[in-house]
Amino acid sequence: MISDDKHFILRLAQDDRDLRAAQRLRYEVFVQELGATVALADHDARLERDEFDAHFDHLLLIDPNRSADDLQDVVGVYRLLPSDRLALTGRFYSEAEFDLTALKDSGRKLLELGRSCVHADYRGGTAMLLLWNALADYVLHNGIEVLFGSASFHGTDMAMLAQPLSYLQHFHLAPPALRVTARSAQAADIPLIPKEKLDRRTAMLATPALIKAYLRLGGYVGQGAWVDHAFNTTDVCLVMDTAQMSAKHRDFYIRKSGRDG
Repeated sequence: MISDDKHFILRLAQDDRDLRAAQRLRYEVFVQELGATVALADHDARLERDEFDAHFDHLLLIDPNRSADDLQDVVGVYRLLPSDRLALTGRFYSEAEFDLTALKDSGRKLLELGRSCVHADYRGGTAMLLLWNALADYVLHNGIEVLFGSASFHGTDMAMLAQPLSYLQHFHLAPPALRVTARSAQAADIPLIPKEKLDRRTAMLATPALIKAYLRLGGYVGQGAWVDHAFNTTDVCLVMDTAQMSAKHRDFYIRKSGRDG
């Protein structure tokens, strides 16, 4: 999958150099910018990595005007694991945080999304939209039926996150057939605010843009949240059933494919 949008190139990682460029961007965003402490990070080479990387596809947004020699040309990444590769990994990455039994028992083709980030210089523009367009092509090409993955709120203060987390649990909880649940070991103790006392505007302002984008496309969240101390985040599990997306959302999501399903 290769596409050139005048200025950017979108494609999957093809070799070890591509993977290291993705890991360099992840290091800059997650470790340097957000303060994550990652066990397998290579701080000398400035690479954020883990044991799953070798088995995932890595969708890259490349700016060919930036230097490739120092791994700086990759300015956006998405990590993708189709469910037919579970024999290689033994589990999904997010199974450490969430019980995915409902999804795994569905018999449907799943795609786990993760490690999504964009270089600070490219935020607020078309970078994330271009990644989503390429992701849509990947979903169609591979016959994916359900997308899911952890998405993060920065920080672990439940009092600060009570409004957005309560809003998601009240209004965007996944139906039982797709409802994953946070594992109890580090499940967040959400001070659930009653529906009638929620401030929707406050909740939405405190919700990361990526989560809001999934909700606009008809996505859901699983039950509960999980505290990731290593990344200093509170995670929810996003789930999106491509078959249940509204016509408007589906047209937006697959508009580049030129076909209907």
